[in-house]
Amino acid sequence: MPTKGTTGEERFPPIEDFGMLADGEVLALVASSGAVEWLCAPRMDSPSMFGAILDRGAGSFRVGPRETCVPAARRYVPGTLVLETTWMTSGGWLVVRDALLVGPWEDEPVDVPPYPRQARPERAEHVLLRTLRCEQGAVEIVVDCKPAFGYGLRPAAWTIADDDRRRARAHDSGAALSLDLAATLPLHVADGGAHGTAVLQQGEEAVVALSWGGARPPRSVAGAEERLLRTQDFWRGWLAGGSFPDHPWRQHLQRSALVLKGLIYAPTGAMIAAGTTSLPETPGGERNWDYRYTWIRDATFALWGLYTLGLDADADDFMRFVAEVAIEERDPLHIMYGIGGERSLPERTLDHLSGYEGARPVRVGNEAYRQSQHDVWGMLLDSIYLHTKDLDELPGWLWPLVEQQVDQALQHWREPDHGIWEVRGAPRHFTSSKLLCWVAADRGARLARRQGASERAADWRAAAAEIHADICRNGVDERGAFVQHYGSTALDASCLLFVLLRFLPPEDPRIVATVHAIADELTDEEHVLRYRVEETDDGLAGEEGTFVICSFWLVSALAEIGEADRARRLCEKLLNHASPLGLYAEELDPHTGRHLGNFPQAFSHLALINAVIHVVRAEDHPGRFAPPPRAEAVPPELAPEVKPA
Repeated sequence: MPTKGTTGEERFPPIEDFGMLADGEVLALVASSGAVEWLCAPRMDSPSMFGAILDRGAGSFRVGPRETCVPAARRYVPGTLVLETTWMTSGGWLVVRDALLVGPWEDEPVDVPPYPRQARPERAEHVLLRTLRCEQGAVEIVVDCKPAFGYGLRPAAWTIADDDRRRARAHDSGAALSLDLAATLPLHVADGGAHGTAVLQQGEEAVVALSWGGARPPRSVAGAEERLLRTQDFWRGWLAGGSFPDHPWRQHLQRSALVLKGLIYAPTGAMIAAGTTSLPETPGGERNWDYRYTWIRDATFALWGLYTLGLDADADDFMRFVAEVAIEERDPLHIMYGIGGERSLPERTLDHLSGYEGARPVRVGNEAYRQSQHDVWGMLLDSIYLHTKDLDELPGWLWPLVEQQVDQALQHWREPDHGIWEVRGAPRHFTSSKLLCWVAADRGARLARRQGASERAADWRAAAAEIHADICRNGVDERGAFVQHYGSTALDASCLLFVLLRFLPPEDPRIVATVHAIADELTDEEHVLRYRVEETDDGLAGEEGTFVICSFWLVSALAEIGEADRARRLCEKLLNHASPLGLYAEELDPHTGRHLGNFPQAFSHLALINAVIHVVRAEDHPGRFAPPPRAEAVPPELAPEVKPA
């Protein structure tokens, strides 16, 4: 059973210490100690078999030097999700490379109607490969593989699988899952784990491979090297299909793109919000959620980012996933779905786990799927609009979905909701929710005009004008800034979307006032808060950090209103807060640089892409890079007649 507290011998690594591995079906987080502390199989949202990130007794898999020491260097092999760690021990130098293997498809993927999947060149091999090489001297290495299935509830039952003791098998008594551990060094079983030691001399190598689902791991150094190189070639080939500006920040865009690819569940095209559950937004606090699901709101940001970087196939696949779950939905559109299209995501707590640094409860599932959030319609319609612009046509099968979802937005826009941040307090008339209902009507009118549905276009133009006027009348305070909800003077970072979604021109005084108010009043060390918790009934106790996505939104908004120098300075500051491996959690402590919340976070990396491209565009490199795809300025025939507030 896992430990109950956080005062044991082994401390929790900082969240920013972890590196991510991925293969399109699972992902793993590897600490600088060489321990895999998070891996769920056979899917990203399955129960963990290595969960030490949530409790030091919930399973881990360490490969590295026996001697305890801080790595001399850690990096991703350039252009890949292959992690390389170098140790300088008292006896010599050791380099470990870790990867979740990816291989070619044996057969072409089958198209799924009504929307064809892009042909995927990758296939998850269901193998976690760890290679070790002594570069100088002699280094004693250790293998300690101790899974704890079912979020740490069930220790593994191990058996040695062959006579030379280089293969071991772990069984999960509570599920049809078994693990095969293969190594080029002898293994033994003890204390619920499989273990091995060896001394590598200069130039010698060792291989350790953990597999599941009947996969065939490499059994030799040569075989491991060939499959590792094939995995590196896959990531580099995928990245080469994108379009990145020739700019000093290019590496940030490429790393963010690789993170997003790693967060996509390849069998369906769904993108999870983050790789983990219950990493706390407040140290030791209760703001701990399961983010291993797909949020509808992420779709438009994902399409902004992926289309901007020329990664159209993954954007189209994600659009297909979102559209298909929406088309099949008979009830009002949910705010989130499982990565296989699941509609029910019941939330429960895992009270046997201590939580990361004592932050409890540990939750799996997410009860917010039941909430009413009006942003979903606008986000979906903006996604369809971006997709249509990229294809230069509206696929016929999407038109009924457009009609259905615009009608839903217009039916409910006058009602209160829980808002874009999923507050667990009372529903309110959140201004950004009204904005996204306007987006639904506005984008719907544009699509109707493209479709030749003139009557629909006229009706939706009129509805968009009505919502626009209502927001300008009720959502602006005496400062001339858009506020969190009607009747309030509280600020909310989601109001930065007013400029990014083209509600008003960037030079409009209300837009400028909103951006300045948020930059000056809703920040801590220039990092943006979602809202001030003392002004917002979100149903939870405690503080929270500044949100990475909101800070990058501010960069984009500053660039939009013409403050390019300020945007660049803030962007540079935020980029300097990336983890040592270029990754971002959901939040940052602006005073210490500590990362908070689930990790790595898709929203953070999507907003980074948009912000960096805004800064690049503002530096005026004409013709070198295309601007982010988004709605153009409102044409005269769609523009509502609204008097200034």
